[in-house]
Amino acid sequence: MNLWLVMVGMGVVTYGIRLSFFVFVHHSSLPALARDALRYVTPAVLTAIIVPAVLYVDGAGEFDPWVTNARVPAALLAVAVAALTKNVWATIAVGMCALWLLEWLN
Repeated sequence: MNLWLVMVGMGVVTYGIRLSFFVFVHHSSLPALARDALRYVTPAVLTAIIVPAVLYVDGAGEFDPWVTNARVPAALLAVAVAALTKNVWATIAVGMCALWLLEWLN
């Protein structure tokens, strides 16, 4: 019971800290440098999640950056589709279809 109280309490504290940023700080009161830097948070986080998933295979931490790894050409194709179409759904669909096709052929 005590562990659950600590977990719920820390969840409330964490949520409160995040919520306070939206409640007490208006985006126009931030310095321009901070606003510009915050625009890159989402791409940086997504890159930090996706790149290891593409380059490290089999869950054992085996580094495989070569084209023989089916994830690499599928990711490169998805990047090309993203650059050309600027459409998230097209990027996901083409990347996943390419990955499934390459894994099936392998």
